[in-house]
Amino acid sequence: MATLEDAIAYILREYPYRDETSNARVTKMLYLADWHNLIQGKQSVTNVQWYFDNYGPFVWDVRNAVAQSRVMSIETTQNYYGTPKDQFVLTDAAYEPDLSADEKAALDHVITETKALTWPAFIKLVYSTYPVATSERYTRLNLVAKAKEYRRLEAR
Repeated sequence: MATLEDAIAYILREYPYRDETSNARVTKMLYLADWHNLIQGKQSVTNVQWYFDNYGPFVWDVRNAVAQSRVMSIETTQNYYGTPKDQFVLTDAAYEPDLSADEKAALDHVITETKALTWPAFIKLVYSTYPVATSERYTRLNLVAKAKEYRRLEAR
């Protein structure tokens, strides 16, 4: 399993739109990568214990990992509407995240599938995932159990 720092750094290095690497987007991209691997019967990319907050899958772990990192930083910028947002930046361009081929493939898949999505379309995708669609807000999302349920339903 990748460290959270390595998974985030990989996204920051590979995601083509640097001005879109907000805390919210990166956090949800990590959620999508975990979900992608789990529904394929693989190991989760991160060890994050996801929580279904008011705005979808969320944890403070991602922001905290960036804040504590020696290769990433947080810059406060503004979103499209002029509201402040935390944007993550890879400050060490030479940093090589230590990821397995499966972890890179999951993150690459998420980047490829979401890079052209506007924020509303991106959020719609996240909210359409089985764990979010079938869970109560303000509860932990057990992605491993939800992936087993999902695979059982898909096998029917």
